[in-house]
Amino acid sequence: MPHTPADSLLAPFRGSGFRYLWLAWLSGNMTMWMHEVTAAWRMAQLTDSPAWVAWVQAAGTLPLFVLGLASGALADLLNRRRFLAVAQAWIAVVAAVLAVLAGIDALTPGTLLLLCLLNGVGLALRFPVFSALVPDLVERRLLASALTLNALAINLTRVLGPIVAGIVLAWQGTAMVFALNAVLSILAGVLIWRAPIAPHVPPAERPRLLQAMRDGVSHARTSPILRAVLFRAFIFFTQAVALVALLPLVAKDIGANETTYTTLLASMGAGAVLAAMALPRLPALAARNRIIDGGVWLHALATLGAVWAPSAWTLAPALALSGAVWLCVANTLTMCAQLALPATLRARGMAIYQMSIMGGSAAGAILWGTIAERTSVGASLAASAIASLLLLLWTRGTSLEERARH
Repeated sequence: MPHTPADSLLAPFRGSGFRYLWLAWLSGNMTMWMHEVTAAWRMAQLTDSPAWVAWVQAAGTLPLFVLGLASGALADLLNRRRFLAVAQAWIAVVAAVLAVLAGIDALTPGTLLLLCLLNGVGLALRFPVFSALVPDLVERRLLASALTLNALAINLTRVLGPIVAGIVLAWQGTAMVFALNAVLSILAGVLIWRAPIAPHVPPAERPRLLQAMRDGVSHARTSPILRAVLFRAFIFFTQAVALVALLPLVAKDIGANETTYTTLLASMGAGAVLAAMALPRLPALAARNRIIDGGVWLHALATLGAVWAPSAWTLAPALALSGAVWLCVANTLTMCAQLALPATLRARGMAIYQMSIMGGSAAGAILWGTIAERTSVGASLAASAIASLLLLLWTRGTSLEERARH
């Protein structure tokens, strides 16, 4: 019996290990988006400085750049399931501290930024090991579907997280959102611990951490395919992060309250969810290079639309387009990276891939926040859109199609 696209997309759920891990990923990403929404909105209430607001995004992504490779090396050397559970516990503790400080009204811009940085440390520990586990739980022919389901989980929570955060913010305030994050992080840890996943067997002769990190870097340097993915990921996310980093101030400029702001973020997630449903058909319609190139053009259009939007009603479609493009580009690059990595180096390789994304995101958030501080939010966003199109002339010569042929 031939498989329908829906059958192909849902096929990885037939494995119980993947189901448990996917539910943990869903719960963990609910906390990520709820934290991001609440922290950014709270910072916008504490200060009107575009640089401080943009630094919330940078603080969340910078640890994934700095610690990503070490985290990936540890995930290859240690028990992966335990490592992932410890990362979720770390995130739960940070959320609990945020809840207490918010409850006693002791959050300052500096304290909030520090705790966002510590939350990013937990995310840095979590991402490489999760990415390394997925290919072990599904057949190779189902990997694209599994990655799409993971992207769908991220973007379902990108819709639900802001909506839930907005409701709880309006009902009980910031402290309750962070407390709920702590509970959801614990739930994710329990799911990971109970998941029927075959234990990862570390190498009999474990290399030292620094040697393991050097091995990962050496593989990335000698693989032209992986180098192409890293280059294009860094460039794309450096400019694409501007809209996310400055969105709280864009929302404030049109008079949005916390409910409207979280609804706007949900529209970005809704666009990504719709794109995830269509993504399995994209390889048949376009080469991978064209998906990335087209994504740059469409994201620039979405960013300019956000600059010129006079109300939430006109801003929401631009954000939905941005979310759809973000999903298509990220999923295409992730699949390319996964297929290029051997199992023994997978966590380290995915950590380096993560570093390219988060390094670009952190650098972009700092850059566009600083430009907004010295000019205006609208000027900074317009500059990011124009820069992305100019940079496309540089990156178009880096082909991802080699990966499809190897």
